[in-house]
Amino acid sequence: MTLTRHSPHPQLGWSVEALVLMLMTTVLTSTGAVPVTTPLATLLGARGCDMAQFKSLPPQEMKAFRRAKAALEESLLLRNRSCSSRPLPRTRDLRQLQVWERPVALEAELALTLKVLGPVANSTLGDILDQPLRTLRHIHSKLQACVPAQSTAGPRPRGRLRQWLHRLQDAETKESRGCLEASVASNLFRLLVRDLRCVADGDLCV
Repeated sequence: MTLTRHSPHPQLGWSVEALVLMLMTTVLTSTGAVPVTTPLATLLGARGCDMAQFKSLPPQEMKAFRRAKAALEESLLLRNRSCSSRPLPRTRDLRQLQVWERPVALEAELALTLKVLGPVANSTLGDILDQPLRTLRHIHSKLQACVPAQSTAGPRPRGRLRQWLHRLQDAETKESRGCLEASVASNLFRLLVRDLRCVADGDLCV
């Protein structure tokens, strides 16, 4: 006896294999076997929060940041400086924070970066820093939509996040301009590659 493989139903347009595949996908997703990405805006309850576009920056923008970082480091080598601490320590990792806390930390980090690099852009490095600063300002504006509104009913910074924010605030008053520039310059690519992508990935950043 020869078994004949039936073609898809002419009216439904679905083959048996396709229906089985759909059923398996539904079961695996509902049981958690297949990871489902939760949009960052949903996790934070923020409207207009869309950071997925920043999972990776275009090559030409990364090239501009490399030029800016090299120019900053060359400029800093010409100055003598003694820094007591790192406002942006290498041991800091956004994955140690809750998902809603990460945009808050990155927004504060970006705000400090823009504040430090702003005056430098008015110097001889203006042409080199112009494009990177525009990109950072654009990212910062998008990130602000992801930061929960600070209110008595909303979540308040605590624990590790509170320590990080306090450290950034202290750096502005305790560190010299040269030390701040050095810290920002050394942290630039970690901000753009690791921290920004972690926020963009939402709950998948583990």
